Amino acid sequence: MLKPKQWRVQPTLSPLELAGFGDLHPILAQVLYQRGFTAPPEAAAFLNGDLTARDPFKLHGMAKAVARIRSAIKRREKIVVYGDFDADGVTSTTLLVSVLRALDADVQPYIPHRVDEGYGLNDAALIGLAKRGFKLCITVDCGIRSVHEVETANAHKLDMIITDHHSVGAEVPPALAVINPKQAECKSGEPMLAGVGVTFRLAQALMKVARDQDRRELPLQDSDLLDLVAIGTIADLVPLNRPENRALVMRGLAELHQARRLGLRALMKAAGIAPETTDAMSIGFGIAPRINAAGRLESAMQAYHLLMAEDDADAAERAAELNRLNTRRQDLTREMQEHARKVAALDSDVPLIFAADSAFVQGIVGLVAGRLTEEFYRPSIILHRGKEESHGSCRSIPEFNITEALDQCADLLLRHGGHAQAAGFAIHNDNLPAFHERILALAAAHLSGRDLQPTLDIDAEVRLSQITFALYEALQTLEPCGNSFPQPILCARGLRVVQSRAVGTDSAHLQLRLSDGSQSIKAIAFGFGKYAADLPPVLDAAFQVSLNAWNGEQSLQLTIKDLRPSG
Repeated sequence: MLKPKQWRVQPTLSPLELAGFGDLHPILAQVLYQRGFTAPPEAAAFLNGDLTARDPFKLHGMAKAVARIRSAIKRREKIVVYGDFDADGVTSTTLLVSVLRALDADVQPYIPHRVDEGYGLNDAALIGLAKRGFKLCITVDCGIRSVHEVETANAHKLDMIITDHHSVGAEVPPALAVINPKQAECKSGEPMLAGVGVTFRLAQALMKVARDQDRRELPLQDSDLLDLVAIGTIADLVPLNRPENRALVMRGLAELHQARRLGLRALMKAAGIAPETTDAMSIGFGIAPRINAAGRLESAMQAYHLLMAEDDADAAERAAELNRLNTRRQDLTREMQEHARKVAALDSDVPLIFAADSAFVQGIVGLVAGRLTEEFYRPSIILHRGKEESHGSCRSIPEFNITEALDQCADLLLRHGGHAQAAGFAIHNDNLPAFHERILALAAAHLSGRDLQPTLDIDAEVRLSQITFALYEALQTLEPCGNSFPQPILCARGLRVVQSRAVGTDSAHLQLRLSDGSQSIKAIAFGFGKYAADLPPVLDAAFQVSLNAWNGEQSLQLTIKDLRPSG
């Protein structure tokens, strides 16, 4: 039997409200209006990716950071860029190292090993860098909660500049400069940048001063960096309904269409992505997972070296290796998900899914947690249990801020950090029982007694006669879509099932032809194959409008997001 989600259908705009949008397609106008772009000029600016030039020096701490970096370059001090092992961190590291080298800095990258060192700054690495003669460490996409580690660096005469975008803790690290748009003192205008977005602003500031004050001609332009910004921004799931993020991604996609960076060109080829067709989806499902696979299973430096490749043969070899790692990552995720089902309590009444086991692969626990949260609509915590300490990854639902919950367990944790719906932590095994008890109690207090069911936001209700190529092309102008700005979902009611059959591997999917009495259309419902035998004869359908190309011909079809009995 169908298990539909809760539908939240947005009301239809009045003729007067629609009139203000002029010649804009009425359904496109409705989508924009319901997503907060109620003024036609604001909606047009958002669609076009218009963005007033941002002054990077409005970011709190920027002036101090630039002054210290310029001093280090002038005095030929050794600089290290300390990144994170995910796609946001790797693109941030690549971007800043590239810019510093263009400015003639003596700079090297450092990305910690996920298993051996864990996320973020660690004492051993910082002490080692100081002993190797580094005088300045610039973090990218990490460090905002590393108070103790920055104190360690300071004690070893290693100056610290923190650039990050994660949630700010109760205490800010005592670094020489801290650049994070989520700081209360920051008046930059956009607190929701990705780590690579913050890094890009630092790069802009450095290049601006070099051009304006030093009158230097640089081998890099701002636009040369935007391919990296687009990848990191989409991969880290920052909101794309924010005009600044949207504009950066739009410009980055234009750069990716040129595929001028050898490593990315090779990676696209390995992933079967034509550069000129690269969009947010191909980044999210093709490019970013391959970059992430390096840090999940081996070393993120493999992905860094690919992005920095200067030779076609080297780039092709490195891209093939990331492709291999990504395939292995997919296999491991499936295996670990099944193992988590055996280890975790998956009762429908449990407020939070929790599983700790030495068999979990540390680089995969976040993916497993994400899949369980998606399937059961509960917060999930999956831990790789080590001999003395364990490393966990959390995924959550909008009703439960997982980072705030970890803050309330901070006395039991070695370190932690993240966002409202995704976070990570390290914990000594002696504290695991107490942590498990407390986090379950916090989840129960927030979630027990609530009807926890995923909600599907539907932008507009339509008739099948409105599903036209003009509508499809209008909705395409909303791209890039992603986190907080998904591809629009429409619904139609009272559709008769003319044809239906299960298709695909293990008959996992459902192919349909639906009719409203005057018009019919093909539809594909991924993951709905199990309902093929007992579909009701008349359905309400929630869907996205997609293009189906076959034998040189194009037709429209519905990509089903949810089905429920009509009425």
